[in-house]
Amino acid sequence: MKKVLVARLDSAGDVLLSGPAVRAVAASGATVCYLCGPQGRAAAASLPGVTEVFCWDSPWITVPAPDATPAHLEPLNAFLASGGFDEAIIFSSFHQSPLPLALLLRLAGVRRITGASVDHAGSLLNVRLRPGEDFPEDQPEALRALGIAAAAGYHLPPADDGALAVRQIPDVRHLVGEESYVVIHPGAAVQARTWPPLHHAALVELLHGAGWRVVVTGGATERQLTATVAGNAGLDLGGATDFATLTGVLAGADVLVTGNTGPAHLAAAVGTPVASLFSPVVPAIRWAPYKVPVELLGDQNAPCRLSRARDCPVPGHPCLAQVAPEEVLAAVYRLGTGVSSLGTRRRLKPGAPGTSDLPTGRKRE
Repeated sequence: MKKVLVARLDSAGDVLLSGPAVRAVAASGATVCYLCGPQGRAAAASLPGVTEVFCWDSPWITVPAPDATPAHLEPLNAFLASGGFDEAIIFSSFHQSPLPLALLLRLAGVRRITGASVDHAGSLLNVRLRPGEDFPEDQPEALRALGIAAAAGYHLPPADDGALAVRQIPDVRHLVGEESYVVIHPGAAVQARTWPPLHHAALVELLHGAGWRVVVTGGATERQLTATVAGNAGLDLGGATDFATLTGVLAGADVLVTGNTGPAHLAAAVGTPVASLFSPVVPAIRWAPYKVPVELLGDQNAPCRLSRARDCPVPGHPCLAQVAPEEVLAAVYRLGTGVSSLGTRRRLKPGAPGTSDLPTGRKRE
């Protein structure tokens, strides 16, 4: 059986967006091993079609970057040399080069390597796609990955709709209860993608007053933020969820409110609509939640547009700070009542693969 290494070395959301392409490779009958970074480990393990996951912290992708020393490279080199890979497919964004990894793969004896590169690849790539020539850059990131897989000869079967997916949805009713709810995830990996905490807190109060139950999620380092946002009206799950339990929380939600974050893509993978507070530092056409109903909020033509800034370069963070909580409330209402028509909701069942129907909790009257 052919053994294929697929690689995406950055965050959980990026890994989830490669999921349809991974399924295309797996549909051929190949054994698929996923090479990911530390932030993408749980997401890679959740993808249908992945048999094995190897985690390594890349000096040319991770921020802050580890030192590129022989000692740091040794575990990856040993894994590649012993892996018996027939070929490798490198998934990357427009600003990332596949060539450093391609060199290591070539030195490890991998004979066929596919990737997208604006730079001359020489003998490092057997199949090289030229962004802007062989495929458009302004397309959803999931389609970019599918295009790279297709260039390597792998395609989704006709019955696969190409949406994001995860293997299994855990039952988390012990955390969230039985009644329907909206999730607010206020944190983000970088400051430029955050809506102000007090705006989030005001939204929780508005949602509560309008009859929604609100669940606030965040990591272990975000407990102070989630407590501020939840106040007395929301259920604070700050630090109480890992990747798996967050999957279940999002799968049961009517709507997720968040920025351009990994949880936005996880929500898409479980079919939950997203009110997306999207900073235009990166283009929404590439990074907005994929194939689910979405309300895009924030000034997409703000001065920070396409800057890829991690910290907002504009005083006052106007692209998001000027979005009023009332605007987000209206977006949640449209999404939660099915008024928005962008995308189709796929409700999922706890404990089952991401293709089943799940009736929601008790609806508001």
